[in-house]
Amino acid sequence: MEFTTVLFYVFSAILILAATQVISARNPVHAALFLVLCFFTASGIWMLLKAEFLAIVLVLVYVGAVMVLFLFVVMMLDINLDKLREGFWSHFPVAAAVGIVIVLEMSAVLLRGFLRPDNHIPAAADKIGNTKALGIEIFKNYQFAFEVAAAILLLAIVAAVALTLRRRKDSKYFDPAAAVKVKSSDRIRIVSMKAESERAENNALAAAASTVKQET
Repeated sequence: MEFTTVLFYVFSAILILAATQVISARNPVHAALFLVLCFFTASGIWMLLKAEFLAIVLVLVYVGAVMVLFLFVVMMLDINLDKLREGFWSHFPVAAAVGIVIVLEMSAVLLRGFLRPDNHIPAAADKIGNTKALGIEIFKNYQFAFEVAAAILLLAIVAAVALTLRRRKDSKYFDPAAAVKVKSSDRIRIVSMKAESERAENNALAAAASTVKQET
């Protein structure tokens, strides 16, 4: 057995264990960290498959940006863990059925790849890690699928923003249109008052008069 094959099985075992912990960990922060481990391990497997571009994109985009954002959101939100665990067993049969289907599909693909002779592997498979070859495949042969995926991701972003939009009652809010329509007379009221020096002089005279009255 070659060393790359051993690394593949080691990375695969770590990936399966980390993915199991993602769905079974009770702490959302721990689940997110296990998902980061899944991404790193998957990038290592892609490196073994000579898909360097996909591996570095997985690390930079998902681990460096998406998962960091997930961790910040999870740590800042006040999540009730007991409420999240209430419906776990009620949804377990559906989740188990979906997981079994995914395992069967992946097994069919992997078994087909293992049983296929080496001479049936296309020559273009050696260029899978080439950025230029990947760009040609995406924007030439799979352009429509790429555009559909981009539209779905945009729709998912808009839906996520719409679902998580909440108006806080303790935050001060004003209508910009109403602020623009305000005139100076609505904000400022001019009051006629005596000068400060005259007021102080009158107060002193009043105090002296009251003192004189008390002495008499």
